[in-house]
Amino acid sequence: MKAPERKSPPNGEDLMQRSSLYQEFLAEREEILRHKWIESEKRGYDIGFERALLDWIRNHRDKWRSERRDSPDEPIEFPATKRARKRTNTRPPAIRRKK
Repeated sequence: MKAPERKSPPNGEDLMQRSSLYQEFLAEREEILRHKWIESEKRGYDIGFERALLDWIRNHRDKWRSERRDSPDEPIEFPATKRARKRTNTRPPAIRRKK
């Protein structure tokens, strides 16, 4: 008689990828980086991650979390996100490749 096969326990990296807490961290980090990019573009210089983090926490995190809580399965598109995605060609006109 053959012994039943045992599944090996998942490694730490696999657990981390499936963790809802880790997924929430990644989503929040992405929003902070997006906020950093937008605010840096407005000011004309890199504001840095720490400043973007603190500003995002003070001004945007509560709304972002409540919207995620209300519809966790749908990706949330903020107006700033749409504006950032429309800007696909950032090269100056003289450098753009011809199609």
